[in-house]
Order: sequence, then C-alpha cells, then structure tokens
Amino acid sequence: MAEQKYTVNAMGEQCPIPVVKTKKVLDSVQGDAEITVFVDNETAVQNLTRMGRTAGAEVLAEKKSDREFHVILRVKDRQPATGTQEEVTCIPDAKGDFVIAVDTATMGRGNDELGKVLMKGFLFAVTQLDELPKTMLFYNGGATLTTEGSDSLDDLKSLEAQGVTIKTCGTCLNYYGLTEKLKVGEVTNMYDIVETMAKASKVVKP
Repeated sequence: MAEQKYTVNAMGEQCPIPVVKTKKVLDSVQGDAEITVFVDNETAVQNLTRMGRTAGAEVLAEKKSDREFHVILRVKDRQPATGTQEEVTCIPDAKGDFVIAVDTATMGRGNDELGKVLMKGFLFAVTQLDELPKTMLFYNGGATLTTEGSDSLDDLKSLEAQGVTIKTCGTCLNYYGLTEKLKVGEVTNMYDIVETMAKASKVVKP
C-alpha cells in the first residue's frame, strides 16, 4: 500500500486542539502515512512532537516564519486505534533556563570520525529532552553544524520550531566561508554569546 498523505490545518488553534485534530487522523491510519500539521505557536509544536513520539511516529518540525510552523509525523505499518482512547494532555512551554554551547563539529578527543557520530547523537538526544534548552550557541567548528551539508539540520530545525533559539557566530561563519550557507537559526556576535552565557542558569558543553 502506498504511503498516505494527510494535512491538518490547526492555524490559530491553541492546545489541545492541534493535538486532538492530529490524533484523530493518526488513530484512523492503516499502513504507512505522513501527516503534515500547520500550527502558529511553539507550544503546539512541542505538544505535537511529544504526542507523535509517544505514538511511535517519526516527527520532524520546521519553523517557516514567526507565526507558521510545520510538523510532520511519519508512521509505518500502523493499525487503526481501538478500545479506550488515551486522554490528550497539554504541557506548558518545555524550555528551561539553560544554554548549550557547541564549539566543535566533533565530540570528545581521539578519533574525529567517531567524534562526528557522537556529536550527531548528542544533538539528536537534545531533541528528546523533557526540558529543552533556552538557547543553543554554535561557534568555531560548531558553526558548520548549522550550515548546508550538516547531518544535524533536521534535529536543529525541530528544536528551533519548538522555541529553542539557535545562534551561530558570524565571525566563524565568515572564517569558514559559510556566511551564505546558514540553514537554521540566526547569526550572532561574541558580545551576544558572552551575554547569553552570563545570564543562563547553566551552560552545557558537549
């Protein structure tokens, strides 16, 4: 059976309505399907992401503008829901007051290829946190992770859509010739990086 595609327009709706509408479609799916949900706030993205993962779906999200977000849920070999339906719950904004600072494209010392695998795993793991960071900073070699060709763009776009502010050092982008290749977040400077770190309750570095 070919993959079925569904669209849910929940623009202007507050939680739990986007989740309720999406879950109704998801519960009716049989086989492989892709559900694209349109919402206009980050909290809805967070709750849709949580619901989708709980249901076993692959979830991707992207911020299109300040008031438009797309959340895509993909499922394989799904069976229609039967019996008692799980109650839909909403969580408030899931961002904490901490910053993740990434200054390299690799994680740890030793083998760089292993380090790249570890960094990709680290950034994916951030998307799975119950409490997301308020801001993620990328500088020096870390600047390559937010630009064209990065294996972590989908994870970073998902975090941005859930309200995480992603900032990349402009001097670093220029140094590596990547100024025109930034694909997620915004450009920042060293003053802002220092100020962001200084105001955070804690700074996490992989």
